[in-house]
Amino acid sequence: MRHYEVLFILKPTLTDEEVELRLNFVKEILTKNGAEIASVVPMGTRKLAYSIKKYERGTYFVIYFKAPPSFIKELERVLRINEDIIRFLIVKYENKKEILAWEKLSQGIKQSKKEIKATSQEA
Repeated sequence: MRHYEVLFILKPTLTDEEVELRLNFVKEILTKNGAEIASVVPMGTRKLAYSIKKYERGTYFVIYFKAPPSFIKELERVLRINEDIIRFLIVKYENKKEILAWEKLSQGIKQSKKEIKATSQEA
């Protein structure tokens, strides 16, 4: 099992109940396919850097999870066909420092600027 994070942006026009349903849908896809969810971080509704599909705002979520590499293509397919998800990004954490950073982030511990700089210089 590898360490991943998925960030996705939902349409801002969804009600709170619809947002909760979409989040539960993504979590269900992960768990049904053998992924272990470490944490879910709701980031709220924010202004987008540029308009996407005529939307200026979006509701952000980040999910930290462990999954087999073969599942990622299926996750991409499901996220791509869901009309309420306007953007998504899947990040894989590979080396020991990245996995350590993933563990901290999934527990809600923020990295220091020194740790971020050290990790980015290795990449």
